[in-house]
Amino acid sequence: MTKKQPRAALDDVSKAIIEQLQADGRRSYAAIGKVVGLSEAAVRQRVQRLIDSGVMQVVAVTDPLELGFARQAMVGIRVNGPMEPVADALADLEEVDYVVITAGVYDVLVEVVCESDEHLLEVISNKIRRISGVDATETFMYLKLRKQTYSWGVR
Repeated sequence: MTKKQPRAALDDVSKAIIEQLQADGRRSYAAIGKVVGLSEAAVRQRVQRLIDSGVMQVVAVTDPLELGFARQAMVGIRVNGPMEPVADALADLEEVDYVVITAGVYDVLVEVVCESDEHLLEVISNKIRRISGVDATETFMYLKLRKQTYSWGVR
């Protein structure tokens, strides 16, 4: 996992561009430019700088169930020793789409997306629990998604 450079404070125009893309990630650079007062080319440059600096990503958010993945789960992991190497090893797993180091009962939380219950069992038993430093896991299987949003704005 690469370390990000400390980022400079975002100006109001960059924040406005981010808010436009949070509302609709397919919004055209021309349409964004009209709202924020820049040309299409200037918006394109700003967006590319925001992406290159790691401030944002523009991706398609999908429903895993519709794509053939029958099981999603959050796995709480207790770590024996340094947390960062464990978190990095977890991030390298294909089935893991979210990794966060936390404070509390669990040292690391990961979200996994699997094709079946058997696949989930294999990921937990043969991948996650075999990572050096993993002491214990607890799995929280998702039953129904009620809310998922990425439009929290900017500060």
